[in-house]
Amino acid sequence: MSFGFMGIQFGFALQNANTSRIFSNLGANADEIPILWVAAPLTGLIVQPIIGYLSDRTWSPRWGRRRPFFLVGAILASLAMLIMPNSSALWIAGGMLWIMDASINISMEPFRAFVGDMLPAEQHTSGFAMQSFFIGVGAVVASLLPTILTNLGVANEAAAGIVPNSVKFAYYIGAAAFFVCVIYTVIRSKEYPPEDMEAFLREKERVTLFEGIKETFTGVMHMPKVMKQLASVQFFTWFGLFCMWIFTTLAVTKHLYHTTDSKSAAFNEGANFVGEAFAMYSGVSAVFSLLLPIIARKVSRKLTHMLCLMAGGIGLISVAFITEPWMFLISMVGVGVAWTSILSVPYAMLAGAIPANKMGHYMGVFNAFIVLPQVCASLGLPAIMKQFPSVDPLNVVVLGGVLMIIGALLTLRVSDNEKIRLPIEGEQGLAPAYESPATPAPSV
Repeated sequence: MSFGFMGIQFGFALQNANTSRIFSNLGANADEIPILWVAAPLTGLIVQPIIGYLSDRTWSPRWGRRRPFFLVGAILASLAMLIMPNSSALWIAGGMLWIMDASINISMEPFRAFVGDMLPAEQHTSGFAMQSFFIGVGAVVASLLPTILTNLGVANEAAAGIVPNSVKFAYYIGAAAFFVCVIYTVIRSKEYPPEDMEAFLREKERVTLFEGIKETFTGVMHMPKVMKQLASVQFFTWFGLFCMWIFTTLAVTKHLYHTTDSKSAAFNEGANFVGEAFAMYSGVSAVFSLLLPIIARKVSRKLTHMLCLMAGGIGLISVAFITEPWMFLISMVGVGVAWTSILSVPYAMLAGAIPANKMGHYMGVFNAFIVLPQVCASLGLPAIMKQFPSVDPLNVVVLGGVLMIIGALLTLRVSDNEKIRLPIEGEQGLAPAYESPATPAPSV
C-alpha cells in the first residue's frame, strides 16, 4: 500500500532540494525565489480537496477508488519532471513546477486517504508511520542523486541560464522511479468495494466539479473539532518547513561555501551538499518512523508530536551557530525526527475524527492548512526582504525553527482520542452513504 509513496517522494524530494537551485541557475535573485515557489502550494490548495472529493465517489471493479488517481498523477508528474530541468527561462520553470506539483497532489492525497480506508483505527498510527518510512527511503535516494551523479563524472556546473546535467539526470531518474513505484502499488494492492452499492451509485450521480468545489468550501466551514485544533499546528509547522526549503540552499552556499554566484563551482558544490543534508533528515525519518508508533503508544500521540516538533525547531535554530558543513548534518537530525511525525501523527489523529465516507475529501481540506502557510511564506518573505535588504537567508531558516516550536506548543490543545472512528456521514435525503468494512481482512 505504501510503496508507491516512495516514488512520489522522488518527485517531492527533488523539488524541495533543487527548485531554488534551478531558479538560481536560470537567473533568479534571492528575493524573487519565494514568489516563484508560490505555484506549488497554490496548486495543492485547489487540487487536493477536489481530488479527495472525486476519489471518495469513484469506484471501478478493476481499479478501485483511489488507485485511478495514483496512476493519472504518476503519468503527469513523471512527464513534468522530464521537462522542468530543461527549462530555458524562469517562467517556464515556474510553470513546470506548477504542473509537477499539481500532478504530485493528484497522486499524494488519495494515498493519505488510502490508509484511512484500509486500516482500523488502532492501526492508523502504524499505517501512516509506514508511509513515513517509505517517504524517508525515497527522499534519501532522491536527495543524493545529484551528488552521486557528480561523483560518477556527470557535470555539476553549467553556463548561465542552463541547469547542470547532474540535476537534469537526477530528475530523469526520479521520473522513472516515481512511475514504477506507483504502478507497483496500483497493480499489487486491492481496495474494499462500497458496502452499499445502491447508496454509492445515488451519491455518485451528484458528482460534478462544481459540487467538488462547493463541498470544499463547506468542508472548511464544518470541520471536525480535531481538524480545527490541528489547523494552527499545521500552519506554524509548514511555514517553518517552507522557510527551510526555500532558503537553505542560499544560506548554506553563502555562509559555508562563501559564494552567491550560482554559476560558480563552490555554489553548485554547496547546492549538492544541501541535497546530502536533506538526505540526512530523510534517512533519520525513515529510521525513526519504525520507533514512532511505539513512542506514541507509550506517551500519547499529541505529546509525541509536540516533542518531535521541538526537536525540529531546535535543529533549525542551531543552524545559526554552525561554522562547518558537517555541523549542518547534525542540525538535520532534529529536522528528521520532526519530519517523521509531521508526515504521520496529524493524519493518524485526523483519520479517526472524520466520517469514513469522506476520508479523501477531508484529507484534502486538511491540506489547506499546509498550503496557506506556504502561500504566506511565498508572498510575505519577498516583501520583507525587499523592505529590509539586510535580511540574511540564514535568518529566515532560523525563523522557521522558531515557528516550528510554536506549532509544537499548540499541539497541547489538540483533543485526540485514539480509540474512536466516526461512522459514515449520511447525506440529507439519501440513504446512509457507503463505507469500507469496519474490520479489514487478516492479511491487512
